[in-house]
Amino acid sequence: MQTKKIIYLGTLFLFVATIYSCKTIPENATAVKPFNKEKYLGKWYEIARLDFMFEKNLNNTTAEYSLREDGTIKVENKGYNIKKDKWTQAIGKAKFVGNEDIAMLKVSFFGPFYAGYNVIAIDKEYKYALVAGKSTKYLWILSRENTIPENIKKDYLKIAENIGYNIKDLIWVKHDKQK
Repeated sequence: MQTKKIIYLGTLFLFVATIYSCKTIPENATAVKPFNKEKYLGKWYEIARLDFMFEKNLNNTTAEYSLREDGTIKVENKGYNIKKDKWTQAIGKAKFVGNEDIAMLKVSFFGPFYAGYNVIAIDKEYKYALVAGKSTKYLWILSRENTIPENIKKDYLKIAENIGYNIKDLIWVKHDKQK
């Protein structure tokens, strides 16, 4: 019985340590610096992503960022679920891991559980962004419009591939509905 208890506590410790680990950016990736959070606020269209369970079957996906009273950033994600034939929405908050001039944030949609959100490439006008999660399982290409120029797309794909992302697994998001 004591052995089972030790195994259980050890497993629980590893689970909690993984959730609360400081690692929020993939190896070989660097967050944008200097970063201007005010210029980043507003609506972004998801152009491409590595699929994962919370965005499964979604097209027409957007993210809108705004400042909250407590200084954190409100995150409002929307998308059209093609299997359920309806719009879905998730609201969360993001905060900087360190200094606000480094685009390394963590975002939460579920209470105390945070995930890495790192802007690893952005143009001077803040019209196009490449965003990495905490590992090479999470990647997004964003645009202020529902398209992206081919040269920016190629540049971002090269950056992602050099970091270790499997860019062949990217899902290219359709934007064919309006809410």
